[in-house]
Amino acid sequence: MSLFEKSYEVFLQQHYSSRKGERLRRLKEGHGHAEQLFIKHVWWKALGEFQYLHPEYEVKDFRDGTRYLDFAYIRQALKLAIEIDGYNTHSSQISRTQFSDQLIRQNHLVIDGWKILRFSYDDVKDRPRMCEQILLQFLGKYFGEHREGQGQVGELSVVEREICRLALSAEKPVTPRVLCELFRFGVKKSRRILHQMLEKNLLVAAGEGKQRIKCYRLHPAVAAWIVS
Repeated sequence: MSLFEKSYEVFLQQHYSSRKGERLRRLKEGHGHAEQLFIKHVWWKALGEFQYLHPEYEVKDFRDGTRYLDFAYIRQALKLAIEIDGYNTHSSQISRTQFSDQLIRQNHLVIDGWKILRFSYDDVKDRPRMCEQILLQFLGKYFGEHREGQGQVGELSVVEREICRLALSAEKPVTPRVLCELFRFGVKKSRRILHQMLEKNLLVAAGEGKQRIKCYRLHPAVAAWIVS
């Protein structure tokens, strides 16, 4: 079982155990194929963890009814709603009343302080890298403006810049061995550079280890600077 599969299973079980009744039923039935594709090929690729992410998140609408977001990312003051939309959902299969209701629903989310990102199922399936970059751009812009994790982005060394670009484009987390092969550094020097970049909030730990970090991913706040 891969790290993603283990982490995803733990993620779902945590939410299953914390819900009951309609909220549990909605999670089991509403978290379907499109949402699973997004989790695996967009969210996990971008962040490598599920902290602060809530699937099928319940919100109260302006009529005191209950609505569910595909995903909610709630971290400090940020409330980000993420929706995965299939083409059929917004085609001629819905009525004018339903179409208007969807727009009003989104407007009230904005009024209530939510940020919203919407992705089509086709983009998640066929262009996940583009979706990943949009997600990273949003998180980078938000946390950059709120001075969280910005680091010394404008004062990077040549090596740090290249490591950041590598971390953004790589399919797997960056490890000391990767630096050894790329820059011909020794293992100790590679570990020291990665640890320093972690302390500067340029990288975040990837994987399960907390005491001894073995692999790293790019901090979301730095990604916007690179892809912009």
